[in-house]
Amino acid sequence: MIIADPPLAGPLAEGRVFIQCHTEHLRLVPVFGEAALNVSPRIGHVHVTVDNAPWHFVDASGETIVAVGLPPGEHQIPVELADPTHRVVDQTLVRLRVPERPTITNAG
Repeated sequence: MIIADPPLAGPLAEGRVFIQCHTEHLRLVPVFGEAALNVSPRIGHVHVTVDNAPWHFVDASGETIVAVGLPPGEHQIPVELADPTHRVVDQTLVRLRVPERPTITNAG
């Protein structure tokens, strides 16, 4: 099972997305392939996609997911828990809104 917390509010207000995730009954480690299916305790990794992009990135660190540079507005970040062969075994969807940021102008 994968559990994702809502993005941290402080960084989100500055346009940075920090999502903390954790798993139950599966450890995140950078080990892949058929043979890894027999490891105990079970191991895997996450697939992270931003706004229905045609690609995703793979993370096996167990660290906070970080996304920067998203434009203001609504966004969706599916986080999928995958086994060592990339078969998705659980998923969660993080919905968030990046706020408009004030523009700084030089009064000169």
